[in-house]
Amino acid sequence: MFKRILVPLDGSLRAERALTIAARLARAADGTVILLQVIGLPAEFGGYAYGSFAAQNPAMNQEVLDAEQAKAMDYLKTVRQSQKLVGVKVETTVEMGLAASTIQGLANEERIDLIVMCSHGDTGFKRWVLGSVAQKVSRASQVPVLVLREDGTAPDNTFPDPLRPLRSIMAMVALDGSEFAESAITPAATLVAALATPARGMLLLTHAMPPSEQGNTPETQEQALSVAQTYLRDAAHKYAGAAEKLNVTLQTAVSTGKDVVDALIRAAERGDEADGKRMTGTCDLIAITTHGRGGLQRLAMGSVTESMLGATKLPLLVVHSDVHATR
Repeated sequence: MFKRILVPLDGSLRAERALTIAARLARAADGTVILLQVIGLPAEFGGYAYGSFAAQNPAMNQEVLDAEQAKAMDYLKTVRQSQKLVGVKVETTVEMGLAASTIQGLANEERIDLIVMCSHGDTGFKRWVLGSVAQKVSRASQVPVLVLREDGTAPDNTFPDPLRPLRSIMAMVALDGSEFAESAITPAATLVAALATPARGMLLLTHAMPPSEQGNTPETQEQALSVAQTYLRDAAHKYAGAAEKLNVTLQTAVSTGKDVVDALIRAAERGDEADGKRMTGTCDLIAITTHGRGGLQRLAMGSVTESMLGATKLPLLVVHSDVHATR
């Protein structure tokens, strides 16, 4: 379960979108939300000219840092008392450094189970783009990262689809035939179970088939589809026991598109399947590993993840493929 949840904030309302989901996860696991604000290094605040001046005036350098730290502490104190976090155990911390590396370092030090952050935001004398920070953290973090899009949706209640009021949270897990990609299944099931409670959540194990995997004739296309479906059924059987314990249902789907990213987004956001069927509505989030290799046509799942971060408006759970070996 995700018991220690890190939420990096930058003082913006956009970044605070992560609070609702973090709070729901903490309540489900009787866990703790750790609020973090990173203060940039003094040289970042005003460019080279200020950095050179500050180096010659250490008192002013410290004065700026003290003011920024006090401001950050006051901000986190206010956030801690917000309605979104009522009844949740909350810790706050202010750190100085580069945003992405500081977030990763604290996640390791505090044995964080999940990082929840929004993909855009800004703060400080020099504005830093949280979108690029989210990308850097997702790429290198040993801890699963749930990235929310500023202009996207978020599963902030048990039944998020108004068109299907009886269907609870559904997450798509992108698979490519490799055990590396399957590293996302258990964290995704854990996340969905917590967000869906007390209802039953759903995982859609999905294999994306770009044109290079589909074959050139109806016969080869049918064979490729059959191989993919067989793999997905085997994967669902493999993880059925763990999913049942978490009160999560497993379903499978094969999706096609002009490339892997297009196929995954068509499946998650439109509900398209390769054989023309429609799935049980659209997904509420996508889970994917940072890298993996496999399938009929080998693909670098890491590059797919990078593209997905910028292509989908759904929340994206990014799991490092070595997460189970390192934690």
